[in-house]
Order: sequence, then C-alpha cells, then structure tokens
Amino acid sequence: MTTVLILLLIQGAMGALDTLWHHELGGLPGRTSARFEIGLHGLREAIYAVVFLTLGWVAWNGALAFVLAGLFLVEVGITLTDFVEEDRTRRLAPTERVLHTLMAIMFGVILAAFAPVLIGWSRAPSGFAVADHGLLGWAMTAFGLGVAGWAVRDGIAAFGPRPQPAPTVAASGRTVLITGATGFIGSALVGDRQAKGDRVIVLARDILAARARFPGALVVDDLGQVPAETRIDAIINLAGASTIGGLWTKARKARLLGSRLAVTDAVLALVGRLARKPAVLLNASAVGFYGDRADERLSEMGGPERGRFLSDCCRLWEARAATAADAGVRVALMRFGMVFDWNGGPLPMLALPARFGMGVVMGAGRQRFPWIHLDDVVRAVDFVIAEPACAGPLNFTAPQDVTQGEFAHALAASLRRPQWMGVPAVLLRAGLGDFADLFLASQRAQPARLLAMGFRFARPDLASALQPRAQRRRRVATAAISTSAAPRRG
Repeated sequence: MTTVLILLLIQGAMGALDTLWHHELGGLPGRTSARFEIGLHGLREAIYAVVFLTLGWVAWNGALAFVLAGLFLVEVGITLTDFVEEDRTRRLAPTERVLHTLMAIMFGVILAAFAPVLIGWSRAPSGFAVADHGLLGWAMTAFGLGVAGWAVRDGIAAFGPRPQPAPTVAASGRTVLITGATGFIGSALVGDRQAKGDRVIVLARDILAARARFPGALVVDDLGQVPAETRIDAIINLAGASTIGGLWTKARKARLLGSRLAVTDAVLALVGRLARKPAVLLNASAVGFYGDRADERLSEMGGPERGRFLSDCCRLWEARAATAADAGVRVALMRFGMVFDWNGGPLPMLALPARFGMGVVMGAGRQRFPWIHLDDVVRAVDFVIAEPACAGPLNFTAPQDVTQGEFAHALAASLRRPQWMGVPAVLLRAGLGDFADLFLASQRAQPARLLAMGFRFARPDLASALQPRAQRRRRVATAAISTSAAPRRG
C-alpha cells in the first residue's frame, strides 16, 4: 500500500502543476466557453479528494472495495470525455499535452499497483478499517484538502451563475485588429472594443478557442487571410511569447524576441497591402525598455540600457513597429508596467503565497516597481485610439510609483496577512540568471505623456488597484445606481 500512496502523491503533484500552470495562469476557469471542461475538472477533483482524504487512514473493505473501483472507472470516463472536449474547444500547449500523457501513464501504473490491494480488501468483511501510514497519511490529507478546495473552485466556475448577456450595442463603424487577443490584456481589449460596437478581427493560434471565447469576432490564424480591401481603423499588436514560464536561456531569448518581431512583420506586411491604411498602430512594449535605472525618474524621453536583454528586446521591437509610420500610420508604443487585475495576469499568482503569509520581498525591495491596473490599460488604449496626438512612446504605468517592498507589504495588508519573508538578490541572480531582471531591475517610469495629454487614471494608487473584488463590486454597483439616478444634462 505504501507504493500506491507514493504513486498517488506523485500523480497529485503533477495534477497540481497542470492546474496552476495551464489552467490558472491561462485563465481557463474564467472562460464561459470552458464551463463544460471546468465542470469535468471539478468532478474529477472531487473523486481525487475522496481518494486522498481516505486512503491515508482507512481501508475500503468488502463491498466498499467495489465502490472505490467504481470511482476509479468514473474517473477514467471523465478523463476520456475531457480529452475529447479539449480537442474540440482549444489547442493544448505542448507542455500540457506532455503532462497529460505522463498523468495517463501514471494512472495506469497506479491501477496496476492498486489492483492486488483492492482484491484483498474485497475479501474482508464490508466496512472501513483503520490503517496507519504515518507521514504518508498526513501527506495524503494535505493533498486531499488542496484538491477538495480546487473541486469547489472549479465547481463554482462551472455551475455558478452565468454572466448576463451583454446588451445589444449599436455598431460603431470601426474595425479593430488585435493580435495576442487570447492573452490577459488582449481578452479585456476584445471585450471592451466589442462593447463599444467595434468589429473586431482577432489573430490567434488557437482558432477554436478564440471563436468560442469571442463570439462575433472574425478569427484568423494568419494575417494573410485578411483581404486587402478590408477596412481596419486601428491595430493593437500584443502578440509575443510570454516572458514568464522558464529561464531566459539563449534559445528562449531568441524565441522571446523572434516571436515579437515575426508577428510585427506580419502586421507591417498587412499594412503594406491594405488599400486603406489604418489610422493607428498601438504596439506593446514594456518599461523593461529602460533597463535598471535605480531611482532615476523616467519619462518617455528616457533611453534604453543597451546590453541588457529585456531592454534590447523592447528597443528592437519598438524600432520594428515604428516603421509603420512610413506608410502614414500613427504609431503608439505602449510601455507596460506590471498589469494588475484580480481576474487574471500576475496578481492572483503573486497573491497566492501572500494569502498564506508567505509574500516575498525581492532583493532589498528598494527597486522601483512600475504597475498599472487593467481597467486603466483598457481606458488608455481607448484614449490613444481617439486622440490623434498620441504617438510615439507612452508609459502605461500608474502615477503612484512604489518600490517592490512597498508593493509586497501593500499586497499582504490588503489580504490581512503579515509580510516577513525576503529573498536575497544574490540567490535570485544565481538561480534565475537574466530572468531575475523581472523582479530586481528598477524603473521609476512615469506616465508623463498620458497625463500631459489629459488622460486621468481610474486606479491611480495601490489602494484602489488591490481593493478586494467583493468590495469593488459593491462600489461599482453603487456608482451605477448613483449615475442612473442623477439628473441628465442637455
């Protein structure tokens, strides 16, 4: 039985990695189109919760052995259905396919090892019999509580109240092309543009998932599919491999830069053959453009720090996008700070250890930590599209600049948890190499040009950005009631 418990714990660890990496980071539970898949996950997690919480302490004897065997058979059926649903609705990342294959193999190994135990239990008098497996029993309990929590979380996501359909919006007459639309920022922008009545064209690698996610949008996986006579008023170029998800090896650096330049080249080729040129191209970049600049106040006029990978990557990406100006297109370069929202992006993952009182100050914590809330990203994009003077580099960062240590303490305080942990910079550099720049490089980037042109932030400080979701909903609802009740002018 010891072997079976160890194998189950390994399976549980792989399942947790898959859930965190591919489902949570990918925002799967929040997708309306993924409700059936998430429901399958919740049912499977409920079965594993029963298995983990009981097998560490009791034996299922007699008829109960057949009940347990039945649960495993149900798990097989759920997993097979899940495989079909995944292939029908989305394209899995290579790492997700590999992990699913390993878990399927491990499940077969578990069944082979468990079969003799179940046969032995079936011959005993029916009932639960106490079994003491020491530390393995406690480990099984810990995994069981974790998977039970995720079963509840996925159950709520799958079977909870469905969002109300959006009211019918009059067509604006605009067409906006968005690359990287299935990402955290891109998804919010697609929803916002559609809510404004825009026709949206989406460039996505996974056409099935994008069509399910963005009803009404035109989805393509190659910009060559867009006819030359198509009218496109604005292009928002966000596409590029994620900077998070692995060490910055030489090969990964090449992929990070190459993915950005390749999509940008495809955008430029489209602009070149369109009969009517877009009015504006908004191209993503990052405050990493400035490199590591300590406490220097950085307006958009600040230059890059050559020789530092993230700075070089942003500089080359911006330079490539800027050539669209040769075709008469206004080009705005959006230098993002860390983008916050409780429904996706980095904030939920940063908050996860903080919820357990294990939030971390990186290095000395004195490095500047530029950030912006997703609400203000969406509003600023709308502002840039509408404002003809918005061209060139623009810092998409909140007016309140904080250090990483101040952010870590504010996050912990918003969750009512203590903040006491820290990781020395030397350990981060030794373990992560250049990847550590994401946490240790300091950019005191100010949104000077946006403010000068009249943009006003809805969430200018951490207090509003880190506001708990329930409290935020109450404030939004109150504001909506107040607005609807206020007398209208004109």
